[in-house]
Amino acid sequence: MHTDRLRAESFGSAAPRYDRHRPRYPATLIADLVDRQGITVLDVGAGTGIATAQLRAAGADVLAVEPDPLMAEVAAGKGLVVEVATFQEWEPRGRSFDLVVFAQSFHWVDPEPALHKVRTLLAPGGRLALLWNRIVPVTPGPDQLGRAYAGLLEDWQRPSTDVEGDDLDPLLTAAGLSGERRRYVEHPHYSATEWVDMVTTYSNVLRLPAPQQHELRTRLTAVIGPAGVAATNDALAVLCTAQVSTS
Repeated sequence: MHTDRLRAESFGSAAPRYDRHRPRYPATLIADLVDRQGITVLDVGAGTGIATAQLRAAGADVLAVEPDPLMAEVAAGKGLVVEVATFQEWEPRGRSFDLVVFAQSFHWVDPEPALHKVRTLLAPGGRLALLWNRIVPVTPGPDQLGRAYAGLLEDWQRPSTDVEGDDLDPLLTAAGLSGERRRYVEHPHYSATEWVDMVTTYSNVLRLPAPQQHELRTRLTAVIGPAGVAATNDALAVLCTAQVSTS
């Protein structure tokens, strides 16, 4: 996905809306990452600073790196420290970090060089955290909601229930990292407006012409109805540390 720059660069046009409607990460997940006050964190592909702000509120000293200037502007407006650059081009200038985070952003980087760069940034004992909120509708289910996308987006372009993070082990091993998976399950409920506002900040929807975005909103609202959406967030954190050499 990291080669699809049109999708990657689609978020800036909707940055304030993205920040309002994208979900936050479970509080227990954030607490597991910020295991002591003053921990130094690099948040890569920070977007509007959703995870950055949560990490800072938990007591971390966080630097955000974000390539989209419009997304970075929203993050900076929260008082967050942001440097505008792709991770590939970003210069650490001798800095190292106790924790490097990719929150819903690892699929936007070329994984092999990104992981090797992370290794050079970790302080002794440092960790890498790959995070995903994985929100799946239960009622109405994916098939029901999927009908609203007919003729607007192909099946492969629609919100997916595929599990993120399951094909990481070979990449981590090649980079000299070992990962531990931790799940954080929540059961959020969304009104029709809340659900529609969230899913219309996804990149494939943002690339639709405005009339088609409006049509999708109308269809989804009709399918959901007044009962809203009961969902499951099976949030995932892959916590990685440098492998210990046995030689």
